[in-house]
Amino acid sequence: MNATVGFAGVGRMGANMARRLHDCGFRIAAVYDADPVRARELAVELGAMAPATLAAVTAAAEVIVTVVTDDAAMRAIFALQGDSLLIGARGRVFVNAATVSPAVHVEVDERIAAAGGAAIEACMASSIPQARNGELYLMCAGDPTAYDCAMPVLKALSSSMRWIGGPGTAAQVKALVNMLMNINTAGLAEALGLGAALGLDLTMLREVFGQTGAASRVLVTDGEDMQNREHEVYFSAAHAAKDSGIALDLGHAAGTIMPLAEATKAQYDRMVAAGLGELDKSGIAELTFPDRHLRSG
Repeated sequence: MNATVGFAGVGRMGANMARRLHDCGFRIAAVYDADPVRARELAVELGAMAPATLAAVTAAAEVIVTVVTDDAAMRAIFALQGDSLLIGARGRVFVNAATVSPAVHVEVDERIAAAGGAAIEACMASSIPQARNGELYLMCAGDPTAYDCAMPVLKALSSSMRWIGGPGTAAQVKALVNMLMNINTAGLAEALGLGAALGLDLTMLREVFGQTGAASRVLVTDGEDMQNREHEVYFSAAHAAKDSGIALDLGHAAGTIMPLAEATKAQYDRMVAAGLGELDKSGIAELTFPDRHLRSG
């Protein structure tokens, strides 16, 4: 519990992970974000500093947790030139929790190792409340020694974790998890949309789904929200589109035919194009229910 921790990326997930570690007695030394106002506000809350550079985060902390948005952001915080978490990385442990392409995780791991640090992926299959309460499910991969070093941090953040294997493998598993989750979400939206079009009672329909082969975790988390058009964001449609794309890229590289993943990605891309990417993924129901926002699109 004595390790000092830094964060690069303190949006909804990163900030709540930092709060959780602070509550567990870890010293949060530094927080950095592309939005400096957000970083400063969290720093005041946690008694940390909000440096203007990534290098200062590495200098301040022994374990650095990264939670950024996409491949480009991941490469940027571990840039080979200019300001970077790699500056002074020798002896540091990096816990990379962002959902990015497996190849980018491998690339970043190599950069960290070359700089004298060590890294793991800690891919998350949970959402904001679980981050705040230390109930994440973590899929971990990379450097086994770094995994052991980061274990106190990982245990404070999670209710369960699974070691997957070498660099990039946890990101592969995470891509498959999110691909299947997104397909299930899209399928549920279509089923409830058809039920609405047929004039069925949707509360009854959800209860029947829950007692049959139509049951799913997505039914529990998203079904009522779809029915009531309550799309407060826990996992955004924009992230669903991005993550579906990661899985499709893996599938194309492997020569796998994935028509359901293709169709689901197209639906989430449609939401993003309509300016609805910051709705929760449950907002895909806006494409399938009669008389809703995008029905005629």
